[in-house]
Amino acid sequence: MSKDFYKTLGVDKSASEDELKKAYRRLAHQYHPDKQGGSEDKFKEINEAYQVLSDKQKRAQYDQFGSGAFDGSAPGGAGGFGGFGGGPGGFNVNFEDLGEMFGGFGDFFGGGRQRGPARGDDIAVDVTLTFAESIRGLERVIRLRKGESCDTCSGSGAEPGSSVVTCKTCSGSGQITQVQRTILGAMQTRATCTDCHGSGRIPEKKCHTCRGTGVERKETEITVKIPGGVNNGDTMRFTGKGEASTQHGAAGDLYVRIHVERDERITRDGMDLHVTYFLPFSSLVNGTTAQIQIVDEEVKLKIPDATQSGTTFRVRGKGVAGRGDLFVRVEVNVPKRVSRKARKLLEELERELES
Repeated sequence: MSKDFYKTLGVDKSASEDELKKAYRRLAHQYHPDKQGGSEDKFKEINEAYQVLSDKQKRAQYDQFGSGAFDGSAPGGAGGFGGFGGGPGGFNVNFEDLGEMFGGFGDFFGGGRQRGPARGDDIAVDVTLTFAESIRGLERVIRLRKGESCDTCSGSGAEPGSSVVTCKTCSGSGQITQVQRTILGAMQTRATCTDCHGSGRIPEKKCHTCRGTGVERKETEITVKIPGGVNNGDTMRFTGKGEASTQHGAAGDLYVRIHVERDERITRDGMDLHVTYFLPFSSLVNGTTAQIQIVDEEVKLKIPDATQSGTTFRVRGKGVAGRGDLFVRVEVNVPKRVSRKARKLLEELERELES
């Protein structure tokens, strides 16, 4: 039965070389036998399809005769694939593509890059700010319980009075060589040493407090600087402020999620601030100088005479952290209760204005 190599790679018959290579790398990475959920049979099918379609001559033969051109079942067939060893008409694994996909031949065949010990875990915390605090910025002390360097052994993992020695398992390299059997044959890979966790050194005698990890959990305070202008929903990252590594590596990071309380008087649009300011009718008619409290600052705004209710004024540089602008919409302040005398005066004023 003819095999549909295009379907195997999930591409159209008109697929370009780049599209073929992209599809091959994605599927080969997904189904590689060493990965969880991988499949040796599927991996072999993907390689078989790619080795044909990536070769112009073989692709032309396949388009004309189908997969029978390579298994001897069609006229002009070139014979079987002959496994991974190649041969006339056979297919060879594209090690260049595999090397790029799995990080280079150094890692895949034993050369290896020094991975080193694993870093500590990251921590995420939530911080709630008032609207004013989000505008001006502040320093906030965060209290939490997390892994810190052990006080007893100063993070070395060794019992006081004992020393840290070279790991015998990896001879101080921090890595061990493993031989794995794959469809490509026996391959050497490097992995982090499970005894020293990549550091290359282990305690001669483990610390009784941290049991050799160099880390103990304790209450700690971290002071973080939150700049003015943060938004609700922002996340800030503080490198090295997370959990200490139990494998003598770098500490994780601290992520601070920002929550900003609403201000009923002020709204924010990017770096601009908007506020509605109510004035007596007489102030709009005669003009005045308004004193507007914005966060921690009092802004003076000159209101010219005959200003219409609903007019918006722009005050430059008085927005968020001095980078945006302040927009003030002035509205007439209508009193809820009006005395009989005031009503009479208003009626007289209305007649005077209309005359």
